[in-house]
Amino acid sequence: MKPIAEIPGPLQQYMNGLATHDLEKIGGSFADGVQFVTPVRTMGHEAILAFLEALYRGFPDWSYDNDLPVLTEDGAIGVLWRQGGTHTETLAFPGFDAVPATGKSVTIPEHYFFYRVDERGLSEIRPDPVPGGAPRGIFEQIGVKLPPL
Repeated sequence: MKPIAEIPGPLQQYMNGLATHDLEKIGGSFADGVQFVTPVRTMGHEAILAFLEALYRGFPDWSYDNDLPVLTEDGAIGVLWRQGGTHTETLAFPGFDAVPATGKSVTIPEHYFFYRVDERGLSEIRPDPVPGGAPRGIFEQIGVKLPPL
């Protein structure tokens, strides 16, 4: 992986939106047909935003830190993320049982998310499937027995 000279506009907008919990900014960075791909589930535009909205409601202090993006051999852009927060409110992801606040701090292991991006926006977001990584690790750390993602 090689450092990139300039972060593409849609990815920078997405990263800024994550930092400020700005769902409009995040959604505006997406291309039509965007997909968030995990080993067990793929989410589209609306499901991604609903997931983040629920995350930020359940973890109002959720924060992100990252290294500079890099270009992978297959043309994706990789960002090494560190993220976490404290579960102080109900976590209610659409389609899943709500989890009352536990007060537990969650720290997701540092891992890469890979992005496909062009002038239309982000078309794919794919977290590296590491043990305890996002999004599954969030559920595991607050005690959900069979995490849905």
